[in-house]
Parts: sequence; C-alpha cells; structure tokens
Amino acid sequence: MLGTIIGIEENTTLLKLSNEAGQVQNLINLYVVMEDPEKIIVGEIVDVKEGIAKINLLGEIQNNRFIFGVIRKPSFASKVKLISKEKIPMIISCDSNKENESLFIGESPVYPGVQVGFNINNFFANHFAIFGSTGSGKSCGVARVIQNIFEKKNQVAYRASLFIFDAYGEYHSAFKDLGKVVPEISFKAYTTNVNFSDSEVLKIPLWLLTTDDIALLLNAEKPSQLPIIEKALQLVSVFAREEDEVIKQKNDIVARAILDILSSGRPPAQIRDQVFSILSKYNTKDLNLETTIYQPGYTRPLKQCLIIDASGKIREMELLTNFINTFLDDSIELNMPDGSFKYGLQELSDALDFALISEGVLKSDKIFDETNTLKVRLHGLLNGDYSHYFDCPNFMTKDEYIRSLLMAGSGRKAQIINFNINYVDDRFAKVLTKIYAKMLFEYNKDKGKQATLPFHIILEEAHRYVQKDNDVDLLGYNIFDRITKEGRKYGVILGLITQRPSDLSETALSQCNNFLIFKMMHPKDVNYIKEAVPNITEEIVKRLRILQPGTCIAFGNAFKVPVIVRLPMPNPEPSSSSCDISRTWFINRNNPGA
Repeated sequence: MLGTIIGIEENTTLLKLSNEAGQVQNLINLYVVMEDPEKIIVGEIVDVKEGIAKINLLGEIQNNRFIFGVIRKPSFASKVKLISKEKIPMIISCDSNKENESLFIGESPVYPGVQVGFNINNFFANHFAIFGSTGSGKSCGVARVIQNIFEKKNQVAYRASLFIFDAYGEYHSAFKDLGKVVPEISFKAYTTNVNFSDSEVLKIPLWLLTTDDIALLLNAEKPSQLPIIEKALQLVSVFAREEDEVIKQKNDIVARAILDILSSGRPPAQIRDQVFSILSKYNTKDLNLETTIYQPGYTRPLKQCLIIDASGKIREMELLTNFINTFLDDSIELNMPDGSFKYGLQELSDALDFALISEGVLKSDKIFDETNTLKVRLHGLLNGDYSHYFDCPNFMTKDEYIRSLLMAGSGRKAQIINFNINYVDDRFAKVLTKIYAKMLFEYNKDKGKQATLPFHIILEEAHRYVQKDNDVDLLGYNIFDRITKEGRKYGVILGLITQRPSDLSETALSQCNNFLIFKMMHPKDVNYIKEAVPNITEEIVKRLRILQPGTCIAFGNAFKVPVIVRLPMPNPEPSSSSCDISRTWFINRNNPGA
C-alpha cells in the first residue's frame, strides 16, 4: 500500500503516504492504481508535500485495457499502489503487434526502457502542432519522428506524401539518404537558391494560379483591387494565345478601350497620345495605327485620323469613332483562364496594364491610386530575382503539375517533398506556402474519392506563415484556417512547427488535435499555449519550462494520457545545430592552423 486516501475533489485525489512509500526516492510523475472491488482507477502523482501526494485521475483499467477519462471516483477505502512496470505500456504506448498502425517515437524518462508510441491514424489523420524554443530539440524531434515513419522493419509508407516547407533548409540532410536505408522510399527537394545544384529550383506555372493567388502574390490590400486582377486574368486569356484563335475577342477589347478614351472628354493631345500608346502595344492585324480607313473619295491610315487641326481639335473624331465601333461584338464574353494554355509574367503584366486602361484608370485619379500599386508590384516581380520561380518552359495541367511534385527522379513516387524557402524573404515565402497549400487542398477536394492520397503540409517556422492576416477581409478566407477546418475530410493535414506559438493564427491552432511540446521559456508563448490549446492542463504547463533538450510532452487524440517522452537523436541529423562560438573564436597559439 502506498498510502491512504484522505481527500477526493473534482479530478484530484489526496493521498497520505505510508512510511513505506517514504522510502521511494521520487514519486513525482509515477502512475498509481486505486483498486476497489468494482473498479481500478489510474492516476498520476503530480505533487508531494509534507507527506501528502496529489494524484490527478487519468482513467480506468477495464478488461485489461486502459480507458482515458474518469466517471466513477475511487473510494476512501481504495487500495493505492504503484502500477507495475508491465502495465505501463498499456497507458503510454501502442500495440507493437500492429506495425502498420503504430509508431514508436521515443522512450519514457520516467520509466526507462518503456517505449512511447501512438496510433498512426489517430495522429496523422489530424492536424498537429510541434512547439519548442530554440535549442529545445524541436527540429531533431521532427526529423526523428519522420525517419521512424519510413524505417519500419516490415512496412513501407510508400503512399505517404509529406510536403515540408523548410524555412532554413535544415531538413535536407536528415532525409536525402533515406532511400539508401529503405530502397522503396524517395526524397525530392526543391530550392529557392538558383545556384544550388543538388535540388530542382522551385517553379510554379503561373497559368495555374487563380485571382486569389495573384492577389496574394501582388500583395493586394483592398477588395476593390480584385476586379482589376480578375479582369487582367480574363484578358490574359486573349493576349497570351495565338492571335488567329482570338482575333475577334482581341479586336473587341482593344476597340472598347479606344472608345472609352475617345469619349473621355480629355484634351485632344492627351486622347491622341493614349490611343497611340494602346495601338502601339495592343494592336492586331485588323486594328492598328496603319489600318486603312475608307471614306468616299479617299482612304487614310488610322493614325492620320488622330491629327489635331489648327483649332486644337481632332477633326476626324466622328469618322474614327464610327470606324472603331465596327469592331465591337456584344456576343463576346471574356472567360477566366482554365489552365489549358500557357502564359508567364510578361503576358500577365501586359494584360494587367490593359485592364487598368479598360477599367478607366486613365480617366479617374482615384481608380489610378487604388490600382497602380498592383502594376508597380507586378512589374517589380517581372524584372526582379523572383521571376525565376515562374519561368516554366513546358506547359502542364494542374493534375500533371501535382503529379510532377510527387514523382522522384527515379520515376517512382516521392514520399518526402522538401521545399527549401530559405532564399526568399518572409513575405514571398508566405505567399509560396499559401499558393501550394491552396493548390494541394483544391486538388484533393476536387477528387472523386476523398482522402485516397493524403497530403501532409508541414510548415517549419509556421508562425511566419500561419498568421491572422488580412486574407479574410481581402478574399473572405485564410487558406490555412480553411485547411484546418475542412482539410481532414479531404485528406489534407497541416503540421505546424514553431518556436513562437503566440504568433500563430488562433483559428488554425484551435483545430490541432495532437501536440508535441518541447521546452518553452517565453511567458507569452507559455500563456498562449495554456489559453489556446484544447485539453491542456495546469500540470503540463508547469512542466514546459523544465524539460530537457530532446524531451517533450506529448498529448492529444493519439495519446491515451499526456506523456513525457525523450526522443532519440535522428540519424542523420538536420542542419539545425547552433553556432560553435568557442571553436570559431579561439585558435591554438602553438598551432594557428589547427
């Protein structure tokens, strides 16, 4: 007997320890059973003070199985004793006989030699979060868990698809040689470093992006800017294709833009210059500055109809207007790109410039102020270093593109697809993660059979990307919030890895069901975890500041009880070690080159 129960309140039992129990050096975090003739209650000792042990009630043992949750409380006459080591796996481990359903991740530091594990479906069919301060072992823990997935003895996770967005490029070394250990497994790497030969440079087909994607790419700030982007995408359906295929549509939209200018009421010189500008860049074989205009008795090229006479007027304004009207076709409807043809940044830039003209930017200073920023940003993207990431030489559909992401160089399926986004700034990295997350979500959502090929989107430094942005005000949704709320039924699961959980979107975090929390020191983050994470207890919060590196508290749907687990070092390790200052600073006086 460990002692006598002297108090029962809510989910806590107070135990007066026996003299025999006092011989046990440390009772904290040990499990006990409280046995009655009709029930066996399991609890954890969380505090000992002045001979009184505080025990949190965890669950019951029924038919030799542990069931979390306590409905019936122990009686004061219950026999209390430490649980036998043989029964510990029943509480903190998983069924080792079901290899394809179970994953062991580490060892219990409280019960040495006892492996901690979880049911794979209960963990990886739910969104999860992994937190830890710098130096807590978070990155090594992530690498170890993923390595364990692919290093099972008799099972191969061939149909796994882990998309890792690697903020520092540190996971490449941890996973690149997995195929040497398990030949069926393939690792695929993309990088934002155009000079890194070991990986493919990340490339996104621009023609697969939607209005929302372009809005994020151009850092749109107001909903009023979305119609301009949508109009540009409609126009790119014309400007990016062979003229013979779209000659009527192109004549119509150019003619309408010219008519708007002719009727704008602006000074004749400005009207002439603007028409010249449009027809110099957006002309067709039918409608250009050299197009012949016929009039009884003589003919002239269109540009001569724009001559300003001595009175300061465009004398042939009526003739020109009537001619341009002949190109209008009210039956024509502009459609959004459907991903069936290729275009790039230059075509999109041309289309946006024309969209600004056709939407009256030249006639309204207010419209100009609201929309010109989009033009400036797109031109900056077109002429900047980031244009590399949209320079796709070959056409492919969305299905073909997703399949290309999933195929390794060997022609087999890739299980780990690592995106090294270390070489772009945070704003652009956030846009990239959102574009890919949305593309993968919609790909699975549009499938006939839901969740037949699950995608796991794992975001390192997630606090940089999964934030409370203005996306909801701009687009009506945030893609990460949408995935956390809807993704499970489509087999799209989010994994959030961060050292600053307080900067995460509260909506996304609230939908996570499993947590591995390493040492956390910052009071703001600890308090945020306490407030935002479901089912976290005061006892877990107290432990967060004193965890050793490589040790975490694991809890959630996949774990029967919150459990402390020490994860072994991954092999090989990620490139996440801190700078070795002493080795860098100091040299040996007697051997400076050593």
